[in-house]
Amino acid sequence: MSGSVIKLRGVTFGYAAGAPVLRDLDFDFAAGERVGLAGPNGCGKTTLFHVIMGLLKPAAGAVEIFGKPRRAGGDFREVRRRIGLLFQDADDQLFSPTVAEDVAFGPMNLGKSRAEALSIVSETLAMVGLSGFENRVTYRLSGGEKKLVSLAAVFAMKPEILLLDEPVAGLDEPTAERIVDILNGRERPHLTISHDVGFLKRVAARLITIRNGRIENLDA
Repeated sequence: MSGSVIKLRGVTFGYAAGAPVLRDLDFDFAAGERVGLAGPNGCGKTTLFHVIMGLLKPAAGAVEIFGKPRRAGGDFREVRRRIGLLFQDADDQLFSPTVAEDVAFGPMNLGKSRAEALSIVSETLAMVGLSGFENRVTYRLSGGEKKLVSLAAVFAMKPEILLLDEPVAGLDEPTAERIVDILNGRERPHLTISHDVGFLKRVAARLITIRNGRIENLDA
C-alpha cells in the first residue's frame, strides 16, 4: 500500500507453550486512515498492537513504522512518542493519584513545562467532557470516567496516530456515544479494536479482522 506509515511483513508471534497467534502476518496502515479491527478473543488483536508499539518482539518478520525498520527496544522510542496507545483496561493506563497528574504525565515526560502541561490537561479534559475533574482521585472514578480520562491522557501526548483497544467495551450508551463523537469530531487517524462491529462502522472507513493469524478484510 502506497504511503504506509505502519508496515508489517511476515510477522509471527506466539506466547510460551502455545501456537503462534500471529502467523506470517502482513499489514499496512496508510497515512490518514481510520481502520476498525474486529475478531474473537484470542485471535491476536491486542498482540498486534503490542508488536506495533514494540512491547512484544516478533519471532519472525519485519516491522517498519514511519519509514524506518524497528527491531530493538530503542527503535520504538520515536514510535511511542508519535503513536498513542489506549489500553483495554483503564486501570492499566492510570497510575497517578489525581486525574490532572495522570493526564499531565505524558506532556511533562515530553519536556513540557508544568504550565504548558496544565493547559493541555484543561484542553483534553474539556474535549472528553470532564472539565473540573482535575483534582478528582483517579481510583474513585467510575469505569466510564476512567476510560475517558485514559483517552484524555492519550490525546494529551498529541499523537499522530491512535491505537484504541476496546474503547467502548463495558460502557453505558451515553459514554460510548461521547467517544464516538470524540473520534468523529477530530481528524486523527486511528486503528481501533472492538467486538462491536456497529461501533466500528461508525468510526472507521475500513474494517479488518485476524483469522488464522493473518489480516483479512471483514465481511460484515
